[in-house]
Amino acid sequence: MSDQLSPIDRAKYASAHCAADFVQDGMRVGLGTGSTAAWMVRRLGARVQQEGLRIIAVPTSTRTAQLAREVGINVVSLDEARWLDLTIDGADEFDAELTLIKGGGGALLQEKIVATASDQMIVITDAAKEVKTLGAFPLPIEVIPFGWQATRALVEEVLASVDVMGRQSSLRMNGDKPFVTDEGNYILDLALGRIANARQLSLVLNQVPGVVENGLFVDIADIVVIGHADGTCELRDLTSGTPEITTRQVDLGIARNIFSDL
Repeated sequence: MSDQLSPIDRAKYASAHCAADFVQDGMRVGLGTGSTAAWMVRRLGARVQQEGLRIIAVPTSTRTAQLAREVGINVVSLDEARWLDLTIDGADEFDAELTLIKGGGGALLQEKIVATASDQMIVITDAAKEVKTLGAFPLPIEVIPFGWQATRALVEEVLASVDVMGRQSSLRMNGDKPFVTDEGNYILDLALGRIANARQLSLVLNQVPGVVENGLFVDIADIVVIGHADGTCELRDLTSGTPEITTRQVDLGIARNIFSDL
């Protein structure tokens, strides 16, 4: 199967495979949402069936919950788990300090709640997601449907007080209807171009009435695993204060059987 995967999918698989090896027997694990996270969930499912790995998992979306159950992972709610050993999730952008933009998959609220209820967050991604300055990827914010246009106007107004390049926003759509999150909310995507101070922007946005949460993850991620098309993955660990970088090689051949084995 690996020879049928695109270079970007091979990179995502390598990252997800490396990160899944952090999961140990008996752990409580947060499962992210998105294409890279789906590879990770399938890899964990393979470990459950092939190695007898015993974990309980808290998914960050209904899509992830469905996939986890399909591959044999024991799924519980965050209230049942109470606290997690680690969360593994993707990112739409990340910088050198592991500040993230997330929410491209529409699950930013649950993703942030689960990540902050974990001892450790591991980010799985490919090299294309690394940026010097955040903002090229539109920043998602989750908003209450009631009065969302007023909320949008207030958001665009407060953006004038922070150092960003653009101030345009758009309502995320699902066909001809607004996209609706698992919590029944809408998402506004902010085309900012450049975010000079992510911490400040996050605080400002969350002060706007109607805004539930934003997609900036500041001081949450601990490790990033960057996958490459040749099967190598680079691990950057910031938990010690200074980045520790290691490299591993993943056998892409096992990707041929990851679906049929489950």
